[in-house]
Amino acid sequence: MYQVKVYVTLKKSVLDPQGVAVKDAAQSLGYREVQDVRIGKYMELQVAKSDRDIHDVLNELCDQLLTNPVMEDYRYEIEEA
Repeated sequence: MYQVKVYVTLKKSVLDPQGVAVKDAAQSLGYREVQDVRIGKYMELQVAKSDRDIHDVLNELCDQLLTNPVMEDYRYEIEEA
């Protein structure tokens, strides 16, 4: 069994209106140090071992289901559970 952590973020070229709203709110609360915010997604998966390479499985899963490859990038961390 694998414990997988998947991090999904918008590509740098994509406008992040949620991030802008959070940045503006932080600055209006007096946190002038906050210069930029990018909002993303975090997922934890438990994946059973199989005869397929875990990286192949995760890349396919991320490309086909967990992300929008046109707008989002992803990375993952794998631990044996």
